[in-house]
Amino acid sequence: MSKVPLYLQLIEDLTKKVDNGQYQIHEKLPSERELCDVYDMSRITVRQALQELEREGYIYKLHGKGTFVAPKTYNQNLVKLYSFTEEMKAMDKRPTTKVISFQKIALDERLADKVNLAPMDEVFQIVRLRLADDEPLMYETSYVPKRTFPNLTEKDLVERPMYDVFMQDYQVGVTKAIERFSATSVRKEEAFQLGMIADQPAMLIKRFAYHNDELIEYTISVARGDKFDYTVELT
Repeated sequence: MSKVPLYLQLIEDLTKKVDNGQYQIHEKLPSERELCDVYDMSRITVRQALQELEREGYIYKLHGKGTFVAPKTYNQNLVKLYSFTEEMKAMDKRPTTKVISFQKIALDERLADKVNLAPMDEVFQIVRLRLADDEPLMYETSYVPKRTFPNLTEKDLVERPMYDVFMQDYQVGVTKAIERFSATSVRKEEAFQLGMIADQPAMLIKRFAYHNDELIEYTISVARGDKFDYTVELT
């Protein structure tokens, strides 16, 4: 008789079936009651296994509809500077960016304080949707100073990654970035663009990117909580 707890045995069997394709992404799993019958386990044991699988990102639940196989998440390593485009390419994904809006605005006092500029200074406000293999993953709102990138256009950002534009057209590269993470829930417009339901949980990422000591980008990203996890290496 195995010494491995029953719920772990169930987790192992279900994960194997997900990994080998017996259960496909977004496929509905058997109900708790059906799993109890198939594996001859108690409801408590089955529920414990499903809770662990949900925490590990193998499955997700929709209220009133059941439990489904989750798509694989994208792991983002935070040890080094990264770009969305390069990270997706490294995962053999095809990254694309949709520019939702591009406009020149004057800063209010609150936002000016965040980006180390004066109130009424002009910035480009850029709202973008980041996709991998045509799947929407991140909704981003960026602010970049007009004085640093005076001739920046929407066309530039449609054709090339933003950091490539910065370097190729202005010889300005990101030398340091600070990111702050917090939990959030998606708003109506974000949910529409990301293919989610409003108020679903997501990750809020605020990036302050610098060229030497000059802040050249402030970006607020809403990342799908079911698609990303992040790794920090502590030494």
